[in-house]
Amino acid sequence: MSHVGVPRGTIRKHRSLALLVTGVLTVPVLAGCSSSDKAATGATVVPQDIAPAGRTQVTEGGTVNWAIDAMPVTFNAFQADSDAATTRITGALLPTLFPLDATGTPRMNPDYLESAKIVEREPKQVVVYRLNQQAVWSDGREIGAPDFVAQWRALSGKDSAFWTARNAGYERIERIERGADDLEVRVTFAKPYADWRSLFSPLYPKEMTSSPDAFNDAARTTLKATAGPFRLRSVDKSAGTVTLVRNPRWWGSAAKLDSLVFRAVKPQDRATALVEGKVDVADIDAAAARRIVAAGRDLPGGGQSLTGGPGSEAGPAAALRSWALAHGSDEKAAAAARAAREKIRAAAETYAVQQDKLRAYAVRKSLEPAYTQLALNGESGPLADDRVRRAVARALNRRELADAVLSPLGLPADPLGSHLALAGQPGYQDSSGALGDQDTGEAEALLADAGWTRDGALKKRDGTKAGSKGEKKKDTKADKAEKPEKEEKAEETAKADRSDGKPGDDSEPVVVEGESPAVHVLAPAPAAAVQSAALLRQAGNFEDARAVARNAAEAEGGTAALQGARAKITAQDRGPGGVAGAYAPAGTAAPAGAAEPVRGPLGKDGKALTLRFVLPSGPGSESLRTVGDKISAMLDSIGIRTEITKVPDAGYFKDYVASGNYDLALYSWPATAYPATDDRPIFAKPVPATDGSLLVEQNYTRVGTDHIDQLFDQAASELDEGTARDLMRQADARIWAAAGSIPLYQRPQLVATDRKLVNVGAFGFGAPQYQDIGFKKPQAAGSPANRKK
Repeated sequence: MSHVGVPRGTIRKHRSLALLVTGVLTVPVLAGCSSSDKAATGATVVPQDIAPAGRTQVTEGGTVNWAIDAMPVTFNAFQADSDAATTRITGALLPTLFPLDATGTPRMNPDYLESAKIVEREPKQVVVYRLNQQAVWSDGREIGAPDFVAQWRALSGKDSAFWTARNAGYERIERIERGADDLEVRVTFAKPYADWRSLFSPLYPKEMTSSPDAFNDAARTTLKATAGPFRLRSVDKSAGTVTLVRNPRWWGSAAKLDSLVFRAVKPQDRATALVEGKVDVADIDAAAARRIVAAGRDLPGGGQSLTGGPGSEAGPAAALRSWALAHGSDEKAAAAARAAREKIRAAAETYAVQQDKLRAYAVRKSLEPAYTQLALNGESGPLADDRVRRAVARALNRRELADAVLSPLGLPADPLGSHLALAGQPGYQDSSGALGDQDTGEAEALLADAGWTRDGALKKRDGTKAGSKGEKKKDTKADKAEKPEKEEKAEETAKADRSDGKPGDDSEPVVVEGESPAVHVLAPAPAAAVQSAALLRQAGNFEDARAVARNAAEAEGGTAALQGARAKITAQDRGPGGVAGAYAPAGTAAPAGAAEPVRGPLGKDGKALTLRFVLPSGPGSESLRTVGDKISAMLDSIGIRTEITKVPDAGYFKDYVASGNYDLALYSWPATAYPATDDRPIFAKPVPATDGSLLVEQNYTRVGTDHIDQLFDQAASELDEGTARDLMRQADARIWAAAGSIPLYQRPQLVATDRKLVNVGAFGFGAPQYQDIGFKKPQAAGSPANRKK
């Protein structure tokens, strides 16, 4: 599936933000993860799903069309606007010295290196690369020290004429020189660098990095020389294709395919492209995966009728009613019914043809090397208080959130325990204990200690609302986001109700001066039905209460509203008991001496504790919104109200997350094998700028400490890998304790591939072996697979 931002892979640049847009898949064929296993930490490790096959089983020749979101803006992976397409294409064209294996561990690539190791630690770190003597660029020139030197100078940060996204690691190099012979490259560091394996990947020919013009401009549109199993043949912007062909100078195992075509296909158009045979490999969303799985289940002769499609949702009663109308005496109604039936029939035939074509594909699934987190903006407002942030975190049932996204896919629903490594990586350790598991009692105690109490919301309102944006009194783009028609009508109704002195759509209690305090539970429809249900429950008629809530919720918003109503009834049941007057009509005062506190919003100085929760509204973000709704309900149970604002995907990151225009947000970060280098900008303590603003690097939560920064710096200079990992685990524990970022789960990965293709699919951590991808040879007649049983 396509994402806003992509996992970085081997690119040494600012990490790209990736939004979770994978939908929830519920088809039973995908259920069950038979080959996963438990890591030593207890987290489940999910393997690659790439239909592995030995090279002898792969046919020579053929072309594979691989879907990418859009044409690459640049072929220079070190520029700020490089993207997923840049990463995918350059991976087949340029040297990666230490690609990641299936566990996310860097492994030396023997196609380019005979050896690479630290040969001196004192007085300075020295690394010697011994190059494969057969390694040459596609123009015939040997890969050597001049290529390393040119890339270092371009990325060191010393020459601002080179437009680079980041110089991490390269700025620590003191000099690069030829070693004992032309095959040796000797790199001396001015300062120790633990992540030295991250450097020079991808490696560009010196012609592309030796001058600012070549680096900034020429490398954006073409690659004059490459050194991979494929070479660049053409870029056709009008057709939206980048075509690679076998590299005749490649010295490694020859590519099985004749050509590899990367084709720009928008995520929402992937299913159509698959049906039309335009692509053979494509990241897909849940809807497309559901169709492919259904098509495979409905194979001819399988004894099952076509699943899904137009008209499939109609039951026998509806079908009979439609037939009766079409053959009834009312000619006008009969004509309309016949036209509708014909339209459905034609659509069903089209759908059946499409499903027949989708049978040629399989869905490969794994876990993507990226995790989804809840970000808490600690710059201002209630979340500037670490006690409130920790209370939010302690209110979350992270396993339930992971289960909602991963279990329907048949993937293990384990909540993630680290910010700096994923399950299966050598450095993974669950450090969430530094913050603590879900505990609503502890969460409420933290909020009380921070001054947020239920009594605090009972004072007369002054017209402002607690929260970072409410206190700043700033207009935001989120305030101008379009609201559903029902929400607008509800607001209008609420305003009218308030003008009449009746309960409206405002959840803050009101105290009228000179009168006894009246306790009101004010909630938008269909929650009014829940209030009625509570009255019935108090009277001992809970079954009637459920019926009232069900009827009202179905009338108001269907199944989703019904589930919400049930959840609210359940939340009330968990309360300390009925409170007289809590659900009474407006103006009814609570009897004196009530033993239990009112279950309602927390507040301070008459301001309710309300957090603005920003979520993307696009069609591919259903799972993210599902998780957001669950989080909102969990926070509501401890008295924290959330205002969910849904905004367009295109501006979600830039206009809201990066700009700090939110209290709560959901987004994802890609995993890395080099956390000391790549994760430091994400968790670095913001520093004040001269204009009074904060320099946050990539720490969009604005939460950090000096100690965390120090641990990252120590780890980046620690050459003992075990010690460096221990430092990163210490840093992770402190990141948990700061409660600015709450990891939830590793993201699912769904890829559609031609059933005949092997060695391609859901790669997980691993880098593709492009030379091994191809079509599986047909089995010979009489082989075990073809023998009659």
